[in-house]
Amino acid sequence: MSIAASVSGYLYRKPRLRLGMLLSAPLLWLGLAYLGALAALFVTAFWHTDTFTGQVVTEWSLDNFATLFTDEVYRTITFRTLGIAVAVTVIDAVIAFPMAFYMAKFASPRAQRILVIAVMTPLWASYLVKAYSWRVMLSGNGLVGWLFGATPGYGLTATILTLSYLWLPYMILPIYAGLDRLPNSLVEASSDLGGRSWRTFRSVVLPLTFPAIVAGSIFTFSLTLGDYITVKIVGGAGQMLGNVVYDNIGAANNLPFAATVATVPVVIMLVYLAAVRRTGALDNL
Repeated sequence: MSIAASVSGYLYRKPRLRLGMLLSAPLLWLGLAYLGALAALFVTAFWHTDTFTGQVVTEWSLDNFATLFTDEVYRTITFRTLGIAVAVTVIDAVIAFPMAFYMAKFASPRAQRILVIAVMTPLWASYLVKAYSWRVMLSGNGLVGWLFGATPGYGLTATILTLSYLWLPYMILPIYAGLDRLPNSLVEASSDLGGRSWRTFRSVVLPLTFPAIVAGSIFTFSLTLGDYITVKIVGGAGQMLGNVVYDNIGAANNLPFAATVATVPVVIMLVYLAAVRRTGALDNL
């Protein structure tokens, strides 16, 4: 028997080893590209830019972090970004849950497929097209003003509305998957035991689907933290952390400070992921 045949036979008897060898190359590349980029970002945050030449000086310093934490402007932008991310996540969860509940428990199999496609269809459109569409609708002559007689204008409210629309499918799909796995027998058992609709929802449905809700929030929360385009289109004079990073890379030509600001959403997401790990939400991704 040849060596190649022996190796092939051995790998055939070891499916886990075969899978590990198959995934080793892409995982190695992902690790180098993603973790390497994060490491470079973190290192750059400790450098600074020469104000006279505009060149990056590779000398270690905490000045960028001192500016970030002591300057009231950056503190305000950080809390504003965090507040927008929380608001978008809550709005999407409130809208997505009844939609996902109908899709999973009331719609026929054919209707489920149609509704899933309908939820995913907006993801096929360009991000910019959708953001500028909201800019048109929120303008003085837009659809929102025609329907409600007034518009919120461009600013914080417009940013929250637009981001809530953009990320809504990322909340609906995990919740739908979680509700689809929820056995109908549990809901029926609660009803047989005298549980009213609200009690069944609070004691049976919500606890069992909470990990799916958290899984969806990971998408909406993280995507909002890193967004900088929507706020430029409909945010008016408001800024988010992404805008500060973008402006310091471009107009200000201050890459080290941009890297410092970029570490803030990374740290926030690490803390958030550590907090939700115990809920089992990561198993729903």
